[in-house]
Amino acid sequence: MGSELFHCFFLEIRYFTVMTPEILILGLAWYLVFVVSLTFHEAAHAFIAHRLGDSTAYNSGQVSLDPTPHIRREPIGMVVLPIISFLANGWMIGWASTPYDPNWARRYPKREILMAVAGPAANLILVIIAALLIRLGMLFDIFYPPETITFSHVVDVIREGRALAGIGVIVSILFTLNLVLFVFNLLPIPPLDGSALVPLFLSEQNANLYKQLITRPAFSIIGLIIAWQLFGFLFAPIHTLALNLLFPGWHYS
Repeated sequence: MGSELFHCFFLEIRYFTVMTPEILILGLAWYLVFVVSLTFHEAAHAFIAHRLGDSTAYNSGQVSLDPTPHIRREPIGMVVLPIISFLANGWMIGWASTPYDPNWARRYPKREILMAVAGPAANLILVIIAALLIRLGMLFDIFYPPETITFSHVVDVIREGRALAGIGVIVSILFTLNLVLFVFNLLPIPPLDGSALVPLFLSEQNANLYKQLITRPAFSIIGLIIAWQLFGFLFAPIHTLALNLLFPGWHYS
């Protein structure tokens, strides 16, 4: 019998009244980065769990950067709902999950924590990769900091050309989306990854009670609602800090 790590993603792409080819292309770019990012996130969970003694996800084929097994596990969350929600409203909502053995997690609580934080750590790695690509582009006079930043527009392109403009959009989304996933999933609220850190600050008795409570679906639903409300307040200053670190000498606010 297995349990699962559940990761929800919700991000507004753009409010629109007419579906134009440009918006469809932007939506495709978001979706491709979305699939890559969630695959990397879930594969990190599965890899660390396998290395630490739980082969549940490994046996399901999820220790892989191939999105196929992850999509096969959550086709609604990784394909159907993101596409439908974008076409209907201009934003995407979706999820992915990784199976694990709850008995293993109970026996090795510290290993469970390492498994949980591996997902956000993977997203942080992608943020760093995107930042390095942006800095490299600036070094070679391809990118420069824009006056106004949006989630899809973290860099401007000096040289003309659709290919370079497309690369600029992709690295912008890679940077922003993975910063979103990193911050959101580290919130210490069930069912997010950060909730695995809470027992570190509780007595053994209270930690066991906490773990029993968070397995109830109602707690997950309430937790996601609270997390999304908190995220709205937390992400803006973190995003601003990340941009100012990315572009030293520029002062975004």
